Amino acid sequence: MEYIYAALLLHKLEKEVTEDSLKAVIAATGATVDDSKIKSLVASLNGVDIASELANASLVSAAPAAAAPAAAPKEEAPKEEKKEAAAEGLASLFG
Repeated sequence: MEYIYAALLLHKLEKEVTEDSLKAVIAATGATVDDSKIKSLVASLNGVDIASELANASLVSAAPAAAAPAAAPKEEAPKEEKKEAAAEGLASLFG
């Protein structure tokens, strides 16, 4: 995960995401540098427009967050009904 964070930091600072720049950022944190992970990440990011990918990711993650509050009240209604049904069952036992 630290490799992705390093790439995002370099992108944010408008620096080129290269093997050397990633190694420098990772080494500065005190973490152990894994050359194979760095090479893999740089190869994966080759030709990718990070800014547009981040913009698309923001839109996708915002949609479920907006829908979550609408779902919350629906979940509580069945719980209340179950409590009432349980109370009625106990009342019939005692009388």
